[in-house]
Amino acid sequence: MKDHVRVEPVALMPTSAGCAVFLGDGEKVIVFYVEPAIGASINAVMSGVKPPRPLTHDVFSQMLDAFGAKVDKAVIVKVDGDVFYARLFITAENEIMERKVVEIDARPSDCLALAVRQDASIYVRQHVWDELRDMSEVLAELKGKGGEMQGYVKEEPEDPDDHPDRDSD
Repeated sequence: MKDHVRVEPVALMPTSAGCAVFLGDGEKVIVFYVEPAIGASINAVMSGVKPPRPLTHDVFSQMLDAFGAKVDKAVIVKVDGDVFYARLFITAENEIMERKVVEIDARPSDCLALAVRQDASIYVRQHVWDELRDMSEVLAELKGKGGEMQGYVKEEPEDPDDHPDRDSD
């Protein structure tokens, strides 16, 4: 998908109005904001925490599995001001029907909540990605504050060059 940028969640942070979701491709990071409950739902999966009862996105994911369907990918397709638009791609194939791919208009927050549950790829259209501000420095600053940041933060792989006294094998 050369006109798309593959991204992954690199951090989630509670805010006064909800949750900031940071998506990155290893070079650039973007941010969008979601409702607190959906932020908590995404954070639970990313942090490996299993809630005592299934959340709404867990139920939907289980329903997809039960019908032989899965989330293939989620794509952020448009931004209009502060509003992000996304499409969820679902493939179904079972003994009753042949393979069918369905594209659904959905909020990016719901797409992300389902994608992380089903290990599906997450993309941003290239022209949308290019228009969005790089928030890498903001995220680094927040990570630097350490204890003030709560929620999921992707662990960065340790750079062996940072520890010259260690053997590298």
